Amino acid sequence: MAIIITDECINCDACVVECPNNAIYEPDQAWAYADETALNGMVTLPQGGEVDADAVNKPVSDEFYFIVSDKCTECKGFHDEPQCAAVCPVDCCVPDEDRVESEETLLEKKAWLHGE
Repeated sequence: MAIIITDECINCDACVVECPNNAIYEPDQAWAYADETALNGMVTLPQGGEVDADAVNKPVSDEFYFIVSDKCTECKGFHDEPQCAAVCPVDCCVPDEDRVESEETLLEKKAWLHGE
């Protein structure tokens, strides 16, 4: 499953540099699938559908750091545990119970993001 950042976030930014997928953004920050990934132009999402990887998307939150779930792989293929959760001083990086994904799916997403 993807990780989410709860509203207990203190906006310390400890998690941002730890994310190997560049899936974590500052409050009110626009984002793109292409940000620090191998994606560009029109791409097919792992769950289907097409998007422009270079298109700028609206922020998910204007108050707290947020994780773009389509870019979150729980650090599978990079680390043994989600690094955002490991470094969070207030334990607000938690599994998203509404977005359960298998390890295989997360590894496929990693390969998609990084052109492997």
